[in-house]
Amino acid sequence: MVETNNLNESAREEKKTTISLSPTISSMATRGDESTADPSAAEVIFDVEKLDAFYGDFKALSNVSLQVYKSQVTAFIGPSGCGKSTFLRCFNRMNDLIEGARVEGTIKYRGADLYDEEVDPVEVRRRIGMVFQKPNPFPKSIFENVAYGPRLSGLKKSKLAETVEKSLRRSALWDEVKDRLSASAYGLSGGQQQRLCIARAIAVQPDVVLMDEPCSALDPIATARIEELITELKSEYTIVIVTHNMQQAARMSDQTAFFSVALDSHGSRTGELVEFDKTETIFTNPNDSRTEAYITGRVG
Repeated sequence: MVETNNLNESAREEKKTTISLSPTISSMATRGDESTADPSAAEVIFDVEKLDAFYGDFKALSNVSLQVYKSQVTAFIGPSGCGKSTFLRCFNRMNDLIEGARVEGTIKYRGADLYDEEVDPVEVRRRIGMVFQKPNPFPKSIFENVAYGPRLSGLKKSKLAETVEKSLRRSALWDEVKDRLSASAYGLSGGQQQRLCIARAIAVQPDVVLMDEPCSALDPIATARIEELITELKSEYTIVIVTHNMQQAARMSDQTAFFSVALDSHGSRTGELVEFDKTETIFTNPNDSRTEAYITGRVG
């Protein structure tokens, strides 16, 4: 196994040549070669220890510790305001873009501290992609939406068409758009736009894909397609998803974390991790009564 716990060295290599970046990612993340039946035997992608997240003086998350495993779907569930999306954005440092946001504790990605001062957050977001709640295609053609990231990363023009097709095929969209790649992405349906955003995210060959309620704005048919796609993609990518749909989490995730809201020592609301386990355990035999109350609908 290639040693993979130094983001800083890889970031410096990227500055020397963008051509070597994709092989670097490939060597860091040999996808789909490990059993996911037993999490303890799987490779740890994220190792979170005693994480607190703040927006200014407001503590949004308190004392969160868990591990995310390779080639699995990990779901975050819980009521509104419990910090699920805040936690998700900690994994690729999207919260850095919010004034006053900060974290305490540690998040290690393949052994490297994501919040080390020498780690380039742009490089982090290249390796850890994100799909948002509402489809957000660029005001460009379908082709250019997918080609944008690889082109920015320095991919040769002769390779762009191949990369776009491959990404659209992986996102189960190619057959629907192959004859209109030059058409505006805004002409696609909501479900198609979301699959386009997934294609755009995986076109730069990330190691991890984060999804923040990717189906919340979609109809049932589009939702089913996205769920099928996520299940297929986990053989190549580690996926972390936030969802308000507990049935969705039960259907497609391997591990589930239940978050809730508690009062801190000052009487302020803060998000906390109540329970994290195999999805089957969370939904059939949870260890915490708060988890059971939430999944059975007694509280929400």
